[in-house]
Parts: sequence; C-alpha cells; structure tokens
Amino acid sequence: MSNWQYSKEVIKHFQHPKNVGRIKKPDGVGRVGNVVCGDVMVIYIKVGKKNGKEYIKDIKFETMGCAAAIASSSMLTELAKGKTIEEAKKISMKDISSSLGGLPPIK
Repeated sequence: MSNWQYSKEVIKHFQHPKNVGRIKKPDGVGRVGNVVCGDVMVIYIKVGKKNGKEYIKDIKFETMGCAAAIASSSMLTELAKGKTIEEAKKISMKDISSSLGGLPPIK
C-alpha cells in the first residue's frame, strides 16, 4: 500500500473542477477511457478564429472516474482554453501532472 497523498492543486480541481458540463452544438467532441481503472472522459470544444488561426474558445468536460481523473480533466481544460488547436494538441500528461503538483505513479 502506498502513502501517496494528492497535492493541494489536485484536491482543489477535484472538489471544485473547472469547466464541467457539455457545450451545446460543439465543434468537436473527444472521448477516451482507461480500461485498467474504468475512468471515462468526454471533452467538448467550441472553436473560434483569431488572426486567421483556430483557437479553443470554450472547452468543457464530463468525467466519471477517480479524483486524479477529474482533476486532470479540469486542469486540461484550463491549459487548453484560449490556445490554438495546434498548441492544445501538444499538451501532454506530463504538462497536466506538473500543473497539478504531481499525480500518483499509476495514474
């Protein structure tokens, strides 16, 4: 058994997640699941155009899963909002984990 404790940032995003919900008539929807732990996440985006580039105007999520999955989904939306599509595609799990102050190794 591990003595892992979630960071304050993970707890904050788990207890008060940002951008939860659906977007009516989204421009894009992504779904992902983890067969090992059963987490399921759906991301909805609304795309805008600025200076000829598409950017994420709005982003929302619905996640059924553990504290780390919900906090990670919340942080992803915070990191992606306002970014161009190309910038958002480059957001890695390492970026999300670092922004949350770390996640358990199995997450």
